[in-house]
Amino acid sequence: MRKTIAITGALAVAGCATTVPPSVPTTTSRPMTNTVGLERVIGRSATQLVSLFGDPAQDFREEGARKLQFAGDACVLDTYLYPERRGREPVVTYVDARNATGEDVDRAACVEALARR
Repeated sequence: MRKTIAITGALAVAGCATTVPPSVPTTTSRPMTNTVGLERVIGRSATQLVSLFGDPAQDFREEGARKLQFAGDACVLDTYLYPERRGREPVVTYVDARNATGEDVDRAACVEALARR
């Protein structure tokens, strides 16, 4: 009986220790309500983003979605690309920005800072 309790307890603790890989948010997870100042990126393709910002620091792909991350001294910009329709090239539908310590920053200001470098 004690072995069963010990094994069950160990399995419960081990289950809590597993990590879940980060995933690309779905388009319905956080709708873009304020896109003012983001006209340079919303609706743009990966090729257009690379043209604007240079090579991404990271490029994640997951089930038809893509996340390109661009980084500079001022901020880190995460762009999330999804196809508008089946068979179409993915375009930016959501943008997130943060500073080096991970705090949210103004997305439009980050776009401008990264585009100027």
